[in-house]
Amino acid sequence: MTEQQAQSVLRRKAEVGRPEPEAPPMTAARALGQALARTAQDQMALPLEVAAGAEQRMTLADLPEALEERALLALIEGPGEGLGLVALGQPMLAALIEMQTMGRLGPAPPPPRRPTRTDATLAAGFIDQVLRALEEALAALPDIRWAGGFRYASFLDDPRPLGLLLEDTSYRVFNLTLDLGLGGSRRGGFLLALPAAGRGPGPRPVLPARPAAEVLAPVDAGDDWADLIEAAVLSAPVVLEAVLYRVTVPLSAVLALQPGMDLPLPLAAVDRLQLEGLGGRALGQGRLGQSRGFRAVRLTAAGAASDDVPDDGPTARSAGTGATPPVPRSAAGPRPVPPSSVPPSLGAAAASSPAARPAAAVAAPLPGAEGADPAPSLPARKVSAGA
Repeated sequence: MTEQQAQSVLRRKAEVGRPEPEAPPMTAARALGQALARTAQDQMALPLEVAAGAEQRMTLADLPEALEERALLALIEGPGEGLGLVALGQPMLAALIEMQTMGRLGPAPPPPRRPTRTDATLAAGFIDQVLRALEEALAALPDIRWAGGFRYASFLDDPRPLGLLLEDTSYRVFNLTLDLGLGGSRRGGFLLALPAAGRGPGPRPVLPARPAAEVLAPVDAGDDWADLIEAAVLSAPVVLEAVLYRVTVPLSAVLALQPGMDLPLPLAAVDRLQLEGLGGRALGQGRLGQSRGFRAVRLTAAGAASDDVPDDGPTARSAGTGATPPVPRSAAGPRPVPPSSVPPSLGAAAASSPAARPAAAVAAPLPGAEGADPAPSLPARKVSAGA
């Protein structure tokens, strides 16, 4: 055995029984870097590392000077109506958009441009997840009072209104330089500004880990089985369906459906949407709308809708003309489903004929049924139009 090998053996023996080095304490800056790296990897498989970072206090007047030129500015809202700011530099924003639209980074960064509301919509999910991960990392620390509960609120296309929108107070500002892509092929900036005076709840106590023997031990008869069963049931997944409108048509019309056909819907179908659970059980009512550029449903009431819904109300017309929008036909000549052909005996939903009141045509491409021959002698079936 050589002298070098002997020293190596002695070193290993000396390290036996030595306690493991403690992990560095969690700080807000460290938690933010971990939240960015984890979110970028989980959402879009984008390698991300913090190359440099600084935490400082700033006044509202000094905050615009810390922003990169043409950065995407996102207002975030937190507890007590507190407002903060997230700024994504041009390289950072471009990397997020490329990974979401193409699944990879291009060979060279695109030229700088002015961020748009569409860019903000694509980045909103990333921002929310970073803030959520930051909140989870600081849940047991006093920093959670000022760092927790913030989410994306709106997009700001110009930094000049910041002095009117944000509160004139002191801000904790985290300015990070990030290496993006394999080997740090891109470098971008990320800025987070939060009010220094926290308005959120305090830290949550951390429960001590239970020993393995205690976890695997049989449950005593005195344990509250009802609470355990309730927790298991309430954690089960539930599928909900948002139903806009139901119409009854002959089966021949269903078999004749082709892509490009239009299904006329009354105006009330958009204003009165029903949320249904398993088996069609009505759970609530709502309205169809948008949230952050995505289709969304706003709940307006709980339970089923009343049965006395007027069926002869106004219908949607094309804006400005007052005329019914034209119903397009496909190249092969398929016609829209004629509501006037529905027999009155099929129910109240079909008795209201659009011949007496023009209906709005809502495009509903349905795959399949190409070239199917109508079968007028077959019985009618119900068709649900859900959203």
